[in-house]
Amino acid sequence: MTLAQRLGHALLGLAGWRAVGRMPDEPKLLALGAPHTSNWDFVIMLPFALAIGAKITWMGKDSLFRWPFGPVMRALGGFPVQRGARLNAVEQAVERFRQSDRLILVMSPEGTRRRTAHWKSGFYHIARGANVPVVLGFLDYPNRTAGIGPMVHLTGDVEADMGTIAAFYADKRGRRADQATPVRLEAGKA
Repeated sequence: MTLAQRLGHALLGLAGWRAVGRMPDEPKLLALGAPHTSNWDFVIMLPFALAIGAKITWMGKDSLFRWPFGPVMRALGGFPVQRGARLNAVEQAVERFRQSDRLILVMSPEGTRRRTAHWKSGFYHIARGANVPVVLGFLDYPNRTAGIGPMVHLTGDVEADMGTIAAFYADKRGRRADQATPVRLEAGKA
């Protein structure tokens, strides 16, 4: 175990959390982080990534990367999504995968910390467009567990793929469970 992994485990332990699972040995993958119901999720995700030895990347709106926070956000693995750019966020992420030899992109499929009717379909389009597997990462607040679940190869059969994903997340609870978004995509969006 590396020093960084020990540090990650120690930080999680101080907060009363534990890490379970390990990142698959794949050069490129999209990792979901769900349920996402609190700003604390990001605070837990960082030492968890250290604990499992994963060098993660995440997307954020370009305004987060301006001075004075930009250098810190990049150091934490973030990359800005240019909202006014010719390419949309999905295309920017797919292009990032194409340009990278190794990339673990972590996404919150809800797109917000508040309850909505369904998950956003961007993660699905990114994984299919980049031809990368999806790893089901989670935070389960009642059990104080941050973990990595199974790897899913999306088939294009949205109903079947989302059924598999929903079954995995069925017993995972966010910090504010009442704000959790149902695990489904908007009809006709994927």
